[in-house]
Amino acid sequence: MNDFIVGPLPMWAEILTAVFVVLGAAFAAIGSFGLVRLGSFFQRIHAPTIGATLGVWCVTAATIVYFSVQGFSLFLHTALIALFVALTAPVTTIFLMRAALFRERQKGGEIPPPT
Repeated sequence: MNDFIVGPLPMWAEILTAVFVVLGAAFAAIGSFGLVRLGSFFQRIHAPTIGATLGVWCVTAATIVYFSVQGFSLFLHTALIALFVALTAPVTTIFLMRAALFRERQKGGEIPPPT
């Protein structure tokens, strides 16, 4: 038997969920604007990574609030998604930066020497 009751949320939960979702979308959008506004790849790489990570954490918070109130118990399953994004985004960024540094060195661009 399914104990999950679907019904309207209390107003405070609806507002809190909406605020977290809108904040998450705003962080992701701000990070995306960094791709357009900043000049070089090395400047552009940071904003989307931070924006995506903050956006995922906000949407995760909204999901936790929504499903915890809806199911009458604490729902932390989605925190794993945010945790994995927080762990993998910096690793991906490091790989992209290393590839960009390698390409700049091949072209003879001005970059710091390898250590």
